[in-house]
Amino acid sequence: NLFARKMMQTKINNHQKLTQLKLSVNWAIIVLTIFCLSMPVLAKSSSKQQKRLENVERLLNTYQCQMCDLREADLSGEDLSEVDLVGANLEKANLAGANLRGALLSGANMIEANLSGANLSGAILHGTTLREANLIDADLSWADLYSAYLEEARLNGANLSNANLSQAKLERADLCDAILPDGTKKGC
Repeated sequence: NLFARKMMQTKINNHQKLTQLKLSVNWAIIVLTIFCLSMPVLAKSSSKQQKRLENVERLLNTYQCQMCDLREADLSGEDLSEVDLVGANLEKANLAGANLRGALLSGANMIEANLSGANLSGAILHGTTLREANLIDADLSWADLYSAYLEEARLNGANLSNANLSQAKLERADLCDAILPDGTKKGC
C-alpha cells in the first residue's frame, strides 16, 4: 500500500512537471512567434529611419530634397537658405533657429514643426501646412504664405511684415505681439 501510494505520488509529480514543461515550451513558442512576426516591422522601421537620415544628409549636401521624408529631423540652427523642400514632410521637425531665408517650402507638411526663432524671410510657403507649428519669434517678413494652413500655429512675436497671407487659414492661431503684414503690432 505504501509502495502504491509512493508510485502514485511519483506519477502525479511527473505529470505536474510534464505539464509545467509543456506550458513553458508553449510560452517559448508564443514569444518566439511574436518576435519572428515583429522582425519585418522592426526592419521596416529601421529602414525608414535610415532613409530619413539619408534624406537629411542629402539635404545638407545639396540643399534640395523635394518630397523627402524628414519627419522629426533635427535641423535646428542649420543654414538652409534658399533650400528646395517643395512637398517635403517635415512633421514635428526641429528647425528652431534655422536659416530658411528664401526657402522653397510650397506644399510641405510642417505640422507641429518647431520653427521658433527661425529666419523664413522671403520664403515661399504656398499651401504649406503649418498647423500647430511653433513660429514664436520667427522672421516671416516678405514670406509668401498664400493659401498656407496656419490653424492653431503659435506666431507670438513673429515678424510678418510685408508677408503675403492671402487665403491663408489662421483659425485659432496665436498672433500675440506679432508684427502684422502692414507693420502694426498685434496686441494680446
